[in-house]
Amino acid sequence: MSDTYSGKFYCVKCKDHREAEGAVSVNEKGTRIAKAKCPECGTNLTRFLPKSA
Repeated sequence: MSDTYSGKFYCVKCKDHREAEGAVSVNEKGTRIAKAKCPECGTNLTRFLPKSA
């Protein structure tokens, strides 16, 4: 699945919400997970999205 998500992620290092774009993958439970890099500090960002229908 080569889907992308662009929106807000929470950066735990900056302690703030950041706009970023990342690739979406699906785990074994069917939950979609978007992963990106923080544009300010470069930390990995993860956002859980609703399960795919």
